[in-house]
Amino acid sequence: MSTTQSDRLRGLLEPLVAAKGLDLEEIEMSRAGKRRMLRIIVDSDEGVELDACAELSREVSDKLDETDVMLDETDVMGEDEYVLEVSSPGADRPLTEHRHYVRAIGRLVKFQLSAGGDEAAGELVARILDVDDEGLDLEVPGVKGRKATARRIAFTDIAKARVEIEFNRKDKKEEEA
Repeated sequence: MSTTQSDRLRGLLEPLVAAKGLDLEEIEMSRAGKRRMLRIIVDSDEGVELDACAELSREVSDKLDETDVMLDETDVMGEDEYVLEVSSPGADRPLTEHRHYVRAIGRLVKFQLSAGGDEAAGELVARILDVDDEGLDLEVPGVKGRKATARRIAFTDIAKARVEIEFNRKDKKEEEA
């Protein structure tokens, strides 16, 4: 049974990441000159602190070094040099999993809607109010003095979604004061 390098890496690293209470979002392998670049993206409901990334990076590096002595197909990285980067997904990552939408509750999101179902294809910018198994409850901001409106969209109607960066949004703590 042959598996890809990415599958072997995921199988090796997922337990390390889970032990830290994090989700392994993505593994990306690329070339950087003669070296390979291994980028590991992790996240959690509370976000990821820099110290957690640094600690996980050390553990991942140690685990990958252990596999270098193996000569069969379980040797994940081989003896080639590589650069390891462990980080959080960043603000511009696409929302693709249910947990991504849950983590984005309260945030402004740009949706690309696909044609089909009750929705017409197009773009929509709205704030996520709630998430369930079928879709999202949204608040669409009012335009030109109009009030915001409520809207519901199903996950099946979403082609793409990405959090919008808001530089001037008040923090919830400020709003409550």
